[in-house]
Amino acid sequence: MPAFAHILIAASYVVVGVFLGICFFQFTSYSFEIAVISALATVSVSGLVHVMAVSRERAKLLESRLLSMRNELRKAHQKSEVLEARMGVMEESLQREVSERRQTLVAEMRELEDLIQRLGKSFEAKMESAKRNPRLGAASGKPGERSPEEALQAVQDALDSNRVDLHLQPIVSLPQRRVCFYEGFTRLRDENDQLIMPGEFLGAAKEAGLLGVIDNMLLFRCVQIVRRLSEKDRRIGVFCNVAISSLEDEAFFPQFLEFIKENRDLAGSLIFEISAHDFARRSPTTARHMARLSDLGFRFSLDKADGIDVNLPEMQAEQVKFLKVEGSKLLEQLVDGGPRPISAVTRSTSPQDVPAVFMRYGVDLIAEKVETEKEVVEILDFDIPYGQGYVFGEARPIKESLMEETAPPTDFMHRNAI
Repeated sequence: MPAFAHILIAASYVVVGVFLGICFFQFTSYSFEIAVISALATVSVSGLVHVMAVSRERAKLLESRLLSMRNELRKAHQKSEVLEARMGVMEESLQREVSERRQTLVAEMRELEDLIQRLGKSFEAKMESAKRNPRLGAASGKPGERSPEEALQAVQDALDSNRVDLHLQPIVSLPQRRVCFYEGFTRLRDENDQLIMPGEFLGAAKEAGLLGVIDNMLLFRCVQIVRRLSEKDRRIGVFCNVAISSLEDEAFFPQFLEFIKENRDLAGSLIFEISAHDFARRSPTTARHMARLSDLGFRFSLDKADGIDVNLPEMQAEQVKFLKVEGSKLLEQLVDGGPRPISAVTRSTSPQDVPAVFMRYGVDLIAEKVETEKEVVEILDFDIPYGQGYVFGEARPIKESLMEETAPPTDFMHRNAI
């Protein structure tokens, strides 16, 4: 209330007091002093009442302002908490992103270092081999490479001298990365203990009819390894590669089947693997022999698949339980909306639903040849159940002592081999 208003109110109370004093003196028997005192008392009481009313009004106004200030402070505090929470989330997200990028960079650097080391060792080995045996380089024009005749002779010598190794590469569950299976690979060594890579010896071995011998050795060792692994964990299995020519060979397969029958207790842990290309073009003989193995409870895996556009009902009928697709190809087809598997599912299948469609037919997808952590992160987005590749573990030879223990007898290796 303005000061001028207070002056007017005070003046009005003075006027009222003078008026009351005159009235009391004129119309009552009060003396002049009593009339003045009465008038002052009346004015004082009225003024006190007025002051109390004004004070109460001011108190209410003040209380209202305090309440408004409290609400504003509460809102400001809530906004501050929200801002603080957002800042915390942004800081945590930034730290996580920096950490992930650092880990990815470190992993890629390690992979690059390992690749450089492997290339250096491979180059040194080829140069050393060329120095020891100059005719190898002269035959092909490149140091360390063999002509078909030399490759065949090297394969025959390796088999005769039992320089055949078993390498195992882990297959892990995702995202836990727990080792669930191993894949067995045959590796031959020449007289200098240098590895003869499959690209060098498979063609020569096939032409010479030696694939059956190699398959026999791989099968025998895989069976022994499965038995040793099952002593520790019966859930771990081994993928054993079998050449399609071995499944088509009417002379070889009966002996192969006889050995499998002797070890049919391993049906849950030994998985036979052939290429998806060979499976799609299998002959009636191969289909019949696969059925004989599946009747014993054994399962199959297809590797080197070009994609996921496979016939799932056909795979289910043939007891194919695994399909391996290269990680980069798998991601490309899932992300870009590529072809989908042949199945009873008529609706459009989203990328995340593809593994579920495979599982509906009892087939698990395995992303193979996964080389980087970046690929792993992308694969995890699609719930692929298994992974295989350098990033999860290289193919390594089994211990030398175990190599000797699992070496098959000579008669087993060469029975029915041409």
